[in-house]
Formats: sequence, C-alpha cells, structure tokens
Amino acid sequence: MMRSLYSAVSGLQNHQTRMDVIGNNVSNVNTNGFKKGRVTFQDILSQTMTGAARPTEERGGLNPRQVGLGMSVASIDTIHTQGSLQTTGRNTDLAITGDGFFVMQRGERTFYTRSGNFMLDSKGTLVNANGYRVQGWNAITFPDGTRFVNTSSPMEDLIIPLGEKLEARETSTVRFKSNLNAETPVLPENPSEQEFIMNTHATSQNIFDRYGNSRRMLATFERTDLNEWLISIEIDGIDAETISVNVGEPKADTNNQLVMNFNTNGTIASITEAEGAAIETDGEGLLQATVLYALPDGTTHTFNLNLGESGEISDSITQFSAPTTTRAYEQDGYTMGYLESFRIDDSGTITGVYDNDQRRTIGQLAVSTFVNPGGMEKSGESMFLETNNSGGANTGAAGTEGRGSLYAGALEMSNVDLAETFTDMIVTERGFQANSRVVTTTDDMLREILGLKR
Repeated sequence: MMRSLYSAVSGLQNHQTRMDVIGNNVSNVNTNGFKKGRVTFQDILSQTMTGAARPTEERGGLNPRQVGLGMSVASIDTIHTQGSLQTTGRNTDLAITGDGFFVMQRGERTFYTRSGNFMLDSKGTLVNANGYRVQGWNAITFPDGTRFVNTSSPMEDLIIPLGEKLEARETSTVRFKSNLNAETPVLPENPSEQEFIMNTHATSQNIFDRYGNSRRMLATFERTDLNEWLISIEIDGIDAETISVNVGEPKADTNNQLVMNFNTNGTIASITEAEGAAIETDGEGLLQATVLYALPDGTTHTFNLNLGESGEISDSITQFSAPTTTRAYEQDGYTMGYLESFRIDDSGTITGVYDNDQRRTIGQLAVSTFVNPGGMEKSGESMFLETNNSGGANTGAAGTEGRGSLYAGALEMSNVDLAETFTDMIVTERGFQANSRVVTTTDDMLREILGLKR
C-alpha cells in the first residue's frame, strides 16, 4: 500500500521539475540566442515478487513479477536547434546560422554564446551588453601595406578604431588593359589637329604622390607602324621635360614616351624606351615600365605602368580589329582618410570603410564548435561554459570546418516553440494531477484499513 504512495510522490516531484524547465523556457521565449530545455523521465528500482522461470516438460515458463517503485529524471537536455533570425539593421548585431558559438572573454575566463547583440565601448573594443569582450583576430599590416588575419594565432580582443587615420599612399602601379584597334591608321609626319584627335587614343587616371595630392595622368596611344604604338605620358602640373619613362632602372636620358610592340596574333610582344643612349627592351613576362617625375618642391616620385603579360590576352593590352577600349583601370594610391564605418561579412571578417574610399581588413571574429554542445554548462547571461563532456572548443573562422556562417544586422531568436511548450505544459499538468490522485486514493484505502478495527 505504501509503495503506491511513494511512487506517486516521486511522480509529483519530478513533474514539478519538468514544469520548472517549461516555465524557464516560456520566460525566455524572447531571449536572444536562448536554447530551450527538455526533461526526460525514467523508471527507478522495481521490487521483484517472483523471478522468471524457464519452461519445463510439465509447464511453460513464467515471467518475473515486479512492482515499480516510482520514477526519476533521466536527463535535462539543452536543445541546440537553430532559432529564427530577427533583422535589426545594426551592423554590430550578429547571428550564427548553423553550428557554433561566439567566443567571449571576461578577465581570464572564456565563455561561449549564441547571443550576438554586440556594441563598441569607448576604446573601440567589441563587447556585449554585459561588457564581455568578443574574441577574434586583429589584422596585421605588412611593410607593403597589405593586411592579413592569422586565424592560427592566439585569440585577442577585437578593436575597431573608428576615427583612425589612414596615411596617404603614393601610387606605385597603374594597370592598363583592353584593346587598341588594329585598323587605326598611322599618322602622317605632320598631322592636322583633327587627324591627331581622330586617330589617337587617350586615357586618364588620377595618381597620388606621397603627400596624398591627386594629379591626373594622361596616357596617349599613337600608332606609328605596323604592330607598333607610341605611348606618351603627361601629368597635370608637371613639366613634360621632367617626366621620363624607363624600361628597367630609371635613366637620365629618356623622355616621356614608350614604344609598345605587338605580335601578329594581336598579343603584346615587348616594350622599348623611346630614346636614350642605351635603349632597353623588355619582352618577357610582365611588361612594366617605370615613370619618374619631379614635383615643384624638388622631390622625385616613381610609379609603374603595368601593360600586361607578354603573349597573353587576359588583363593585357591587345591589338585586334575591334574598337579601341584601352584604359587605365586601376591604381593603388590614395589620399589620407579616416575610418568612418565598418562592415562584417558572413565569414566574420571586419572591413573598415574610410572616407577616402579605401577598404581595409580590420579583423575577424572567432567561432567555436563542440563535439557535444549539449554537454555545455549554462552560466547565466546567455553564456555557456566548456565541460568535460562537451569536448574541447574547435575555434576558427566562420564557414570553415563545419562552423556556421555569420549574418550581420540580425539576431538569433529563442528556439522556444510556444505551441509545443503549451502542449508539454498540459501533459505535465495532467501527469501531476494523476499522481496526486494516486496519493488521495491511497489515503482513502489506508483510511478504510484503519476503520476495520472499529
């Protein structure tokens, strides 16, 4: 008789635990990055009245007779299914689509979270609402100005230095490509102004000196012979006599012109200095001339004219019977600028946008995955901790090795489904009520037994 009473008590206690978990799920239905909990039950020790008996020649086998002694909680699981994304429009709000956690640091302790409502503090450090610092890798700058993020190095606090000054960079390379029309006539010895305009091609590109001053460079292409063109370089504000175009090292006796020769198949063959005592020619690999010019303050500056690969068509100047389209399409100089905004892409790479139209990599966020994310321990504030059963953190860039991608301008919502949760609540309530009925019924039976002696 007492067994049913204690079995029902275990049912009451454990259904209350299940209701506690359900209540926590409901309370966090609007918590960003929250992962719902689930309770599973199991029966506990059963009292054996008689054991099982094997069949004999006289009778069949007998099953064991057991009376269960109640139930217990088998597990309280954290369900790490994907939550829906809520668009916010803030570039520091981030959501992970797929597996993984943001890595956060508070002092020497490392935490993990799916809640990406980040912001910048007064020092430009990327932090969450509680001041935990977002971890990743800041970009390093090489001597040539290129930026690189080493995701194999130790993680560090991410710094986004809004207002940072980007120094001016002198133009070092101007790149040309596209086509010169093979049907362009060779100009006569003394062409008229109309003949010169109609049968030459000019393209311009702004270049920068080391102070960040912008000057327009004009390249004029004139056909001088079969498969031969003359390129003349002019720079605004610079005396043409101080401009020299060289193949190889700069020389004092060259002028501002360069001869470009083509193969019979329309590809560029070689470049040659237009004048000088020791005229140089280059006909192999990348065909690149060096332009030297002097500023009014007496300083000299150089940059390269990249005309393409010898014998190649792609990204090179060619000579076919097609309209002339050759242009200077790229140069690598810029004036001084300030960091005014930033963007975060799906790999977690942070790109700074400067007011001089430059883009530079600032850093990259780290994302960690675990073999058993359900084994992680909740530590409050939407944070998780690594445990012995979660496995070690596998940290790297988003979108690699099974890690999810990042979505900027959005937050991951709770994965609590209210319809499912309310259904679980009803089932839990009915289970609790049924166990309470067992208690009251057992009490009535005990009352009847106590009344037998009257």
